[in-house]
Amino acid sequence: MSKGYIHSFGDGRADGDAGLSRLLGGKGANLAEMTNLGIPVPPGFTISTEACIEYMKTGQRPDGLEQQVDEAIALLEQRTGMKFGDPNDPLLVSVRSGAAISMPGMMDTVLNLGLSRDTIAGHVARADDRFAWDCYRRLVQMYSDVVLDRDVEPMERLIDARKDAKGTTEDTDLTAEDWQALVDQFIEISKADGGQGFPDDPREQLWGSIEAVFASWNNDRAISYRRMERIPDDLGTAVNVQAMVFGNMGDDCATGVAFTRDPASGEKVFFGEWLRNAQGEDVVAGTRTPQPLKTAVGGDASLESSMPEAFAKLNEVQARLEKHYQDMQDIEFTIQRGELYLLQTRSGKRTGVAAVRCAVEMVEEGLIDQATGLKRVNADALEQLLKPVFKTEALKSAESAGSRLAHGLNAGPGAATGRVALSADRAVEMSADGPVLLVRIETSPEDIDGMKKAEGILTARGGATSHAALVARQMGKPCVAGCDALDISYDNGTIKVGDITLREGDFVSLDGTTGWVYQGEIGTEPSEVYRVIVDGTLGEDESVIYPYFAKLMSWADEHRRLGVRTNSDTPEQAAAAVKLGAQGIGLTRTEHMFFEEDRILAFRKMIVAEDETARRAALGELLPMQRADFAGIFEAMGERPVTIRLLDPPLHEFLPHEKEPQEALAKQLGFTLEQVQDLVAKLSESNPMLGHRGCRLAISYPEICEMQTRAILEAACDVVGGGGQAVPEIMVPLISEAKELVTLRTLIDATAEKVFEEKGRRVDYLVGTMIEIPRAALMSKLIAETAQFFSFGTNDLTQMAFGLSRDDTAPLLDFYVEGGHLPADPFQTIDQDGVGRLVETSAREGREGNPTLKLGICGEHGGDGESVKFFHRAGLDYVSCSPPRLPTARLAAAQAALEDDATT
Repeated sequence: MSKGYIHSFGDGRADGDAGLSRLLGGKGANLAEMTNLGIPVPPGFTISTEACIEYMKTGQRPDGLEQQVDEAIALLEQRTGMKFGDPNDPLLVSVRSGAAISMPGMMDTVLNLGLSRDTIAGHVARADDRFAWDCYRRLVQMYSDVVLDRDVEPMERLIDARKDAKGTTEDTDLTAEDWQALVDQFIEISKADGGQGFPDDPREQLWGSIEAVFASWNNDRAISYRRMERIPDDLGTAVNVQAMVFGNMGDDCATGVAFTRDPASGEKVFFGEWLRNAQGEDVVAGTRTPQPLKTAVGGDASLESSMPEAFAKLNEVQARLEKHYQDMQDIEFTIQRGELYLLQTRSGKRTGVAAVRCAVEMVEEGLIDQATGLKRVNADALEQLLKPVFKTEALKSAESAGSRLAHGLNAGPGAATGRVALSADRAVEMSADGPVLLVRIETSPEDIDGMKKAEGILTARGGATSHAALVARQMGKPCVAGCDALDISYDNGTIKVGDITLREGDFVSLDGTTGWVYQGEIGTEPSEVYRVIVDGTLGEDESVIYPYFAKLMSWADEHRRLGVRTNSDTPEQAAAAVKLGAQGIGLTRTEHMFFEEDRILAFRKMIVAEDETARRAALGELLPMQRADFAGIFEAMGERPVTIRLLDPPLHEFLPHEKEPQEALAKQLGFTLEQVQDLVAKLSESNPMLGHRGCRLAISYPEICEMQTRAILEAACDVVGGGGQAVPEIMVPLISEAKELVTLRTLIDATAEKVFEEKGRRVDYLVGTMIEIPRAALMSKLIAETAQFFSFGTNDLTQMAFGLSRDDTAPLLDFYVEGGHLPADPFQTIDQDGVGRLVETSAREGREGNPTLKLGICGEHGGDGESVKFFHRAGLDYVSCSPPRLPTARLAAAQAALEDDATT
């Protein structure tokens, strides 16, 4: 017996519900759920994801599927009173994808299936011949694109030529004769290169579309999207076959997209856009600029004023859906002859700002509980709240200089500036040399890679629910859409706005919060939240989003068990990090202090010294500088612990490698150029990652370790003596052997005793090490007998575990991730299977050697949401990350604790 792949819905009966999203896909599961709720949904059926998975394995339709689809079509004919392929009253259907995890716009859809030369007359009888031929040309165009993989740009050019000839810019001004002539031309184009053309048989259309939707699971844009969103490759897509309802029958018909709350700001307002006499793709593809739903925004053009009865029904349905799903919903609807139909509902994509506000307000409304509110926000999205905006003075200067270029819809908040790229490929290419803005007439799913590389996105067409806006919001990128003043020519590589002509490569700036586009570069500054918390230049009561952010962070801190520290190298960074919630410093890189102009010469004197006496003299110049740095950091951190890593890089990094600066250094040191060049050559290493650096430097030149230890502990004593607090933790980098740490801890402790005797004061301090070499992770039990803490340097641990350089292998990693060889870039999200096992092994065995061992992580992974959750599960005490990623780490730590609680 063959497996049952078909699940029907409609007429108040459905073979499924929202809980079956893995089987029916999100779209199919929600169509079934809305059917069960009595919401008007056109009837149809869902082909399950199991059929897609089987199809991908074999390349063939699964056994029994054809018969099951025939039976489902027959049931659909009974429910609608129409027949598929009937000349007099033809049933037309849509075929849409529907993955278990929403992938908006990434896979394929075909509308108006069932139209042919035989059925067009029956379709004409429903309204008029213009409507019927409009549907027919849409079918031929979409089928050619989706199923036949034809270039449909020539079809678009033919439409534009027709409109130009009539002196119009609107598709709605084309007549039935226009569309009929275009259908004939489109069919000829569909036969390009001698291939199979558009089929006139409705059944062939249906199966071609079903198989195309199956295949679209593995199209390039879907694969790229899954990599970006970390969606598994084995889920497959369902296929939804649904009776068509028509928003393009006339002026009493419409289509639109709506959100139960504003997806950009999170404000509790019914938000969306609509088009009269149109089909759904006109809204999402941006081919026409839509109108707002609400009268307060759109005036007479709003749906509320134009079709008040349909709007009232839609308003009632959206409220029901949000209450039922307990989340902000993204709704697609069609109005046919005044009757409202829902085509889809799903959890709405939203900006980080909107996610925070929605979560907090829904908790306060009693719609969800606090734990759900915390889990509802993507931790990584909190970085959006710290995104820059235009500098006030720079913006004023641009405004007074008349740099305003055009105005569009504020579709994705934030400010961005960059060079214009007119294609996704050019955006990828140009981004290697600096920031770019992707500027398109309208974006499509094929543009996904360029959108990822761009700092911001600008389109001439489309609204706040267009593809560009939807994807930009999800990525956290500024976006201005529907900027119809832009006359973009891909062929000429130009953008014209009135008498201004811009070319690809020119600088443009955009404000996705206000919708304004500017010519030239405009400097940016920290965001509203950043200015409230860090700069203090904006009062809490002057900010819209800060109160919601603060409340969410307070909830996160109540629930999390994992500590959150920062990576900071200066007192200024440390002070900012404290304001952002840092509970200490997990990494201060002392080498960064030596690169400052007034210090680098003294450090170079130490490097070129011929004996210990000369080295100690040079280090003596550096001691007061380091001591002052550490004192400033201790003062900024107060009672919070400060982990300071001793010198890590190889010495050659501090010497110039170009002739001109080498000549300058020779003059400063009284050397010849040849002597400096010989020294650089002597110190250079073919693989410095594996060379004379870290603890190896301290063992070779113990005076370096002595000076740094003295600077740390003298600063701590001075701060404590002045009435302050200091909690130093001295970290030895790059050990691979327990004896290295024993040697250096002996030296550190001896130096500490000298400092305390000289100062007449003692301070508590810890000595630990960074676990960044795989051998150290495997020797942790023995190392922990000497160490008081471990800090996992996951950047280097990842490099050495994979044998990959994070500085040199970015193209290879992109290729590996895109090709499915790696699930994600391991330098961004921790490799749990390999590097993660090293961390877990080290943590477990380290505590066997020292039950009081403190465990933390100071690599870049400390600010990645998924990685933070892993470190929680691994039993670490804290994570450390850069200051702007602290909110992400705090929220991710809370989510990890809540996930733990849910499983116990």
